[in-house]
Amino acid sequence: MQIDVLTLFPEMFDGVFGASILGKARDKGIVSLQAVNFRAYSGNKHNTVDDYPYGGGGGMVLKAEPVFAAVEDLLGASANLALPKAEATPPAAARPPRVILMCPQGQPFTQAKAEELAQEDRLIFICGHYEGYDERIREHLVTDELSIGDYVLTGGELPAMVMIDSIVRLLPGVLGNESSAVTDSYSTGLLEYPHYTRPASFRGWEVPKVLLSGHHSRIDQWRREQSMLRTLRRRPDLLGEAPLSDKERRWLEQRRLEEQQGAADHGKK
Repeated sequence: MQIDVLTLFPEMFDGVFGASILGKARDKGIVSLQAVNFRAYSGNKHNTVDDYPYGGGGGMVLKAEPVFAAVEDLLGASANLALPKAEATPPAAARPPRVILMCPQGQPFTQAKAEELAQEDRLIFICGHYEGYDERIREHLVTDELSIGDYVLTGGELPAMVMIDSIVRLLPGVLGNESSAVTDSYSTGLLEYPHYTRPASFRGWEVPKVLLSGHHSRIDQWRREQSMLRTLRRRPDLLGEAPLSDKERRWLEQRRLEEQQGAADHGKK
C-alpha cells in the first residue's frame, strides 16, 4: 500500500512514520509512507495557500489550487482531475486512489472504515488548517470526508496519524500475530475480552482459572462471554448490531437483568 499525506507540517510525521508498527511496516516494504508539503504547490511568490472567504466572515479558507495541484502531481495527472465519490467508485482494479479529507464534519471513522480502507492500494490524506476548505475540494477532489470525533482540532495531522495507524496495522504481515487484528475491539462487533499474563497471582489478584486450564473450548466460551459482558457494561449501544446468536442474546439479557437487580439491591443498603 502507498499512503501520501498532504500537509503544511510534514515534520510532524517524521517520528510517527519511523517508529513502532508503522516504522516496521515501512521497513518491511509493506507500506510506503510519505508526507508532502502542499505549500510547494501554491503557485505564487509568497507561497500562500489560504485566502479570505467570499462573502466575508472570520478566518481564512484553504485554496483549491494548491491541493488540486499536489494531488494531480502525486497521481501523474495533467489537469482537471475530478475523482468520483467513494460510493460511486468502479471495481478495485479500475478505481483511482481514495482521497481522504480530514474534517470534523466528516463521517465518523470506525473500525469498519479502517478495514474497508485497508483493502485499497493507495490512499491520499489531506490535512487542512485555517477556517475550512474551498468547497470545490470537497465537491470535485475527495472521495471521503472523515472525522475522529465530535470536536475541532487545529489541523488534520493528528486525525490522519490515528487513521493511518489503524489502517496499516490491518495489512497482512504488519502484526506479529495475524489473529490480533481479527479479535480487536469493534472488529467482531463487540469489545475485546480481558487479557492476563504472568504471574498467575499478583498481590492476591488471581488469573481466572479457566485461562490456566488448557481447555481451549472453555477458554473460547469464557472469552466470548466476557466480550459480551464488557460490551453490555461499557458500550451497550453496540449490541443492537452485534453478530449474536439467539442463545447468546438470551444469555446476555439474563446477565443484564441480574446486574440490574444487583444494582437495585445495593441501592437499598
